[in-house]
This record gives sequence, structure tokens and C-alpha cells, in this order.
Amino acid sequence: MKAAAGSNLKKVTLELGGKSPNIVFDDADIDKAISWVNFGIFFNHGQCCCAGSRIYVQEGIYDKFVEKFKERAQKNVVGDPFNENTFQGPQVSQLQYDRIMGYIDTGKKEGAKVEIGGDRHGKEGYFIQPTIFSNVSEDMKIMQEEIFGPVCSIAKFKTEEDAIRVGNMSTYGLASAVHTTNLNTAIRVSNALRAGTVWVNQYNMLHHTLPFGGYKESGIGRELGEAALANYSQTKTVSIRLGDALF
Repeated sequence: MKAAAGSNLKKVTLELGGKSPNIVFDDADIDKAISWVNFGIFFNHGQCCCAGSRIYVQEGIYDKFVEKFKERAQKNVVGDPFNENTFQGPQVSQLQYDRIMGYIDTGKKEGAKVEIGGDRHGKEGYFIQPTIFSNVSEDMKIMQEEIFGPVCSIAKFKTEEDAIRVGNMSTYGLASAVHTTNLNTAIRVSNALRAGTVWVNQYNMLHHTLPFGGYKESGIGRELGEAALANYSQTKTVSIRLGDALF
């Protein structure tokens, strides 16, 4: 942005990552929600800007959800990305591997509970176990900073208002999700979440017709959809007088 402003004022679009909330209400189809939550964080080894890394589950199903989510995540096959049975491959580099492991260590030191994972996978390569933290607070580093790896945190909430409050408790605003069988709840919460994309009963379902981009510190401008064309267009006004002289 500084370079663009200091040269010839070229437009810039920025997609700057996120710390996206994935919110599950008591009335959600729990098995379907777990499948989407698992895909939302562990897809592409967690190296996804819109990864649903903050998972909020309503207290009525919280304990059951945690146990079933742990079971599901442990079924994710970690290994050779060229093997068709592999779900999660390695991190992109030694630098990123070390960065993610550093966040895991910080989470442990700050008092979060490791439900599963929390260590490397195997003895070679940049593989990290799917990791789920619980017993987290909003001020923890693992709840505020983008990890960009197969690491998520799960917390419970009581009311719809609580879900909206914690969902928005981030400097990021790229994406989010709401899982519920109540359409009214889905619409209310979607409208209240300060995020560029809200998925309802799904996650990571991008489409070329749907604009994608962030609120707050998650970026400027939009990719995809008609809105993306604004980044490559300029508006011109031409005004023609057809009547007699006015003055």
C-alpha cells in the first residue's frame, strides 16, 4: 500500500488472513456439523486463510460435540499428499512448521488443554498432528493470532448474544460459519457477524459468483463475483447538456 501510494496510486487489493469463528448451536445436526468443522480447520493442512480455527459450541451439546469431534479428527489420515487416501499432508516449509509448533507450545504454557494432537506426526517431514485445544480464553495467543496450521481451539457459549460477542472478538473478519436448523437464528447471527463471508451449515464452500474478502484487518477489496470487477475498473461520468443556455 505504501509503495502504491508513493508511486502512481495504483489500486491494491489485499486478502490478509483471518481467525474465523465456527459457531455450532444446540439444535444443529451434530454429525453434519462435526464433518464441516473438521473440514473447516484441517482442510489443506490448516494452511487456509479462512480456516475455522475458533470453534464455539453451545453448552447443551458441548461435551458430546468435543468427544465426537476428537473421534472424527483422529480419523484424518496424515501423510504423503500424493496418496489418494491422505487427508492432511505436510506444512509448506520448515519455517511454517516451527511457527505452528511454537503456537502449540504457547497454548500449552498459557493453560489450554490439548484434547488431541499437540505434537509432530512421525519422525520425518513437516507433519503435525491434528490438534484441538480446549479450556481456552479469548485473550490467549492461540485465540487471537492466525496460526495457519492444523490447530484449533474449542469453547462453549450460552446464548446467541454470547456467540455473536465472542465471534466478533477478533481484529480479523475474513470468514465465519453458523450451524443450526433454525433459519431465523442463521439469518440473525449471519447479519451480526462482522465477517466478509458467513457459511450456514457448511464451510469453505467458495463459488466463482460469490464475492470473497474480509472485514477489519482481513483485507481490502473482493475477489470473485461481480464485485471483483470493481478492482479492475474505473468509473467515468459524462454529462451532456441538451437544452438551451442556463446562464
